[in-house]
Amino acid sequence: MKIEITEVNGVGLAHVISETTIISSTQDALDIMMDCSYQGADSLILHEDNLTPDFFELSTGVAGDILQKFSTYNCRLAIIGNFEDVESKSLSAFIAESNRMGRIHFVASLEDAKEVLAPSKKE
Repeated sequence: MKIEITEVNGVGLAHVISETTIISSTQDALDIMMDCSYQGADSLILHEDNLTPDFFELSTGVAGDILQKFSTYNCRLAIIGNFEDVESKSLSAFIAESNRMGRIHFVASLEDAKEVLAPSKKE
């Protein structure tokens, strides 16, 4: 696992890069969040493949537990993946609601993640 810390528009971003699942539990998410926070990141960027498949099965409660930690610790999150063709109506609604609320974002690219977490200030 590699963590790239950058600052974009005054926001510290941690882009977590890994070829494997690194978050299988709430504790895993909390550990990564705290590590990134100590390095100066206000927000995290993860990839869909970094999350346990149980995250996307809402009936397991894994997504709710993990995302509650991000809310509790006031940390914003963007998850990069292909979410346009989600077959589950409940997951699709969950993604739409998360994006609407503004703390957790499901996005298609790294550029999209940076834009929602650290939008450029329009004058």
